[in-house]
Amino acid sequence: MHSPVITDGDHPAVAAASAAAASKARFWDRVARKYASDPIADLAGYEGTLRRVQALLSPDHEVLEIGCGTGSTALRLAAGTRRLVATDVSAEMVAIAREKLAADPLPQLEFRVADADAPVSGPAAWDAVLAFNLLHLVTDLPQALRSVVDVLKPGGLFISKTPCLSEMNPLIPRLALPLMRALGKAPHVLCFNAAELQAALVQQGLQIVSVERHGTKGRDFRPFIVARKPDGHRPSLH
Repeated sequence: MHSPVITDGDHPAVAAASAAAASKARFWDRVARKYASDPIADLAGYEGTLRRVQALLSPDHEVLEIGCGTGSTALRLAAGTRRLVATDVSAEMVAIAREKLAADPLPQLEFRVADADAPVSGPAAWDAVLAFNLLHLVTDLPQALRSVVDVLKPGGLFISKTPCLSEMNPLIPRLALPLMRALGKAPHVLCFNAAELQAALVQQGLQIVSVERHGTKGRDFRPFIVARKPDGHRPSLH
């Protein structure tokens, strides 16, 4: 009697990850058009972050952005790279990003549908990986960071800016967010502070280069972190 063949899709962990990705995609697909029309809350802070990232990238860099949303940031950064591939779990978000790209073509830029919790390409493929307003939204932070480390070239940069909900009013993560999630008005979110996020990066073998706050309106709960993959780092095995 032959043993049954188990495909990746049959594995419980893979099935759970697929279900989580589908749930995230449904939420963001539903709100994508409204998200695209909402103004940036702190435009001066956003522009400061863009300038900082542009200074870290070069025309020789192959860059991956995970959780690109509707592509506004990728469209601003792509011209300063050799190639920028921007991904998001939401097909509707990516469709909006592609509409923007069609209106203002950039040969370096490509948008794809992909989940930030899953491996995004072969090992050691990218000079830099970008993640803006994303890491609190992943299903499994250590897994997402392992995927980032695996796809970075030795010496490559991981550049992120992340809302740290544990630094906000405690009523927001404890009461407001659970209520909004129950009403379908908010996605699944992770709550951590900047120190915990840095520790998670270091645990996956990244070296912290700098931690900055670019907000210009009151207290800034979104640390901008630049981390580097050491030259001698060996990609982890899954």
